[in-house]
Amino acid sequence: MANRLGMALIETILTLHRRGWSRRRIARELGLDRATVARYLANSRSSPNAANAPLGSSEVADGSNAANAPIGSSEVADGSNAANAPLGSSDVADGSNAANAPLGVGAGEADPASFDAPTELEVASNELEHASSGFRPAFTGRSSGCEPWRPIIEAKLVLGLSAQRIYQDLVAEHGFTGSYYSVRRFTKRLERAQPLPFRRLECEPGEEAQVDFGTGAPLLAPGGKKRRTHVFRIVLSHSRKAYSEVVTRQTTEEFLRCLENAWAHFGGVPRRLVLDNLKAAVSKADWFDPEINPKVRSFGAHYGLVFLPTRPYTPRHKGKVERGVGYVQDNALKGRAFATLEEQNLFLRDWERTIADTRLHGTTRRQVGAYFSAVERPALLPLPAVRFACFHESRRKVGRDGHVEVDRTFYSVPPEYLARRVWVRWDARMVRIFNDRMEQIAVHVKHAPGRFSTQSPHIASEKISGVERGSAWLLSRVERIGPNAVAWSQAVIKVRGIEGVRVVQGLLSLSKRHAGSGIERACEVAAAYGSYRLRTVRALIDRQPPQQEMLNLLTEHPLIRSLSEYQQLVHASFQREP
Repeated sequence: MANRLGMALIETILTLHRRGWSRRRIARELGLDRATVARYLANSRSSPNAANAPLGSSEVADGSNAANAPIGSSEVADGSNAANAPLGSSDVADGSNAANAPLGVGAGEADPASFDAPTELEVASNELEHASSGFRPAFTGRSSGCEPWRPIIEAKLVLGLSAQRIYQDLVAEHGFTGSYYSVRRFTKRLERAQPLPFRRLECEPGEEAQVDFGTGAPLLAPGGKKRRTHVFRIVLSHSRKAYSEVVTRQTTEEFLRCLENAWAHFGGVPRRLVLDNLKAAVSKADWFDPEINPKVRSFGAHYGLVFLPTRPYTPRHKGKVERGVGYVQDNALKGRAFATLEEQNLFLRDWERTIADTRLHGTTRRQVGAYFSAVERPALLPLPAVRFACFHESRRKVGRDGHVEVDRTFYSVPPEYLARRVWVRWDARMVRIFNDRMEQIAVHVKHAPGRFSTQSPHIASEKISGVERGSAWLLSRVERIGPNAVAWSQAVIKVRGIEGVRVVQGLLSLSKRHAGSGIERACEVAAAYGSYRLRTVRALIDRQPPQQEMLNLLTEHPLIRSLSEYQQLVHASFQREP
């Protein structure tokens, strides 16, 4: 008689087959012959027994083989074979074979010590069955020798201690006599605990909306060529009221335009928008601090809206719109094609009004359109007076002349941004320039191509000549030399006109090489003779002799005698005989 497979392995074969695995793949993964896999699959289809009873069945028919009665069954019919009755069964019928009855079956329960540990094949089949569900089942074999120390081991795992350190502490502090490998197996089993269930989050009216893109119905060109489209779908989280629109590109401009059309359709704006990390809105994905496109941030500020990107590759964070996209694809667009984009959007608006809004939602158990009108529409933020001013945006590098180029026109920026990169936003009327912190540093009126728009504050003071500053500024600098220089400069400008401004600028340059007093005397002489040429002032400065220094004579000194002594000396000399 051929060897028969264990029930765990048979159940693994059936489970993998229900998940769409081929017989070849099942045989390869489990190390079986394809004919064996095919035989058990054929038996499962033809057998009327309850071997494949679904999980959650409450009863098993009389006389049926309950060897594989599902977990959670409450009764096993009289006369059934309960050899493999599942964990959690509450009753075992009289006369049944309770040799392998699970723990907790009540009267007639078997000695736990008589249970056999699961074979490696059964453990592998159970892990394979639950691999795609994201958790590992609890271990159902013999209890570990580390079980009495479970609270201590769990506390040490929370502290981040390794299995080796936990084993050492158990031996030193608690007299543990088991092996290190038993501790390692036990810690791994604790780390593979079943995760907590997902938590559903519901929102107050007007608080949140979720948005996503999916594949829309194709557009048929006259030659029969199909063009791909994208369906934009936004769902209000409280009432499940939605808006759909089809576009051909997922650009930032198209994304913002769809949002504005949705606000107009809803008659208001939610307070936050949950979206995935699409390139049209998120420049750099980061769960803690995502980098939102600057234009999208400005859009949110205009409408009082906050953008909350989800964690990358975590679609359950916006599960309401994920199901909403599938709903519009399956119910409205599947199997359809349209000639134009306008035709498809017109169909979607009618479908939203007649089908989506009139349905009874499976979660809220309310009619979507009526519930939105009664509860959520009054809670939405009011629409602003004007729509968001759509603009173009790009990064630009400031050139050596202190200008950035936009549509072949050049606009100035402050001199401290020379050779740096800035953000430029422009529309048909204005050009606005921002730094990396999105602080506006310059604003210009849009000009025709080929022109320069340069503002005076954007020119470095060192690059502004005296001629550009004007005669008044030059005369204010001449006042530092003296009144004669001011009088001569005023006369120069009056007599020679605009060319006299440069002469005054030359006079100021003389102050860097000559003293102010010399320039003052030269200007006084030149003005007296009515000469208003700069070379005259230069010649007069060069011809002036250096000022003679006055020496102060001493009248008293220890070496200087009084005049009376000199008088006596002279008198004595004349009285002396030759």
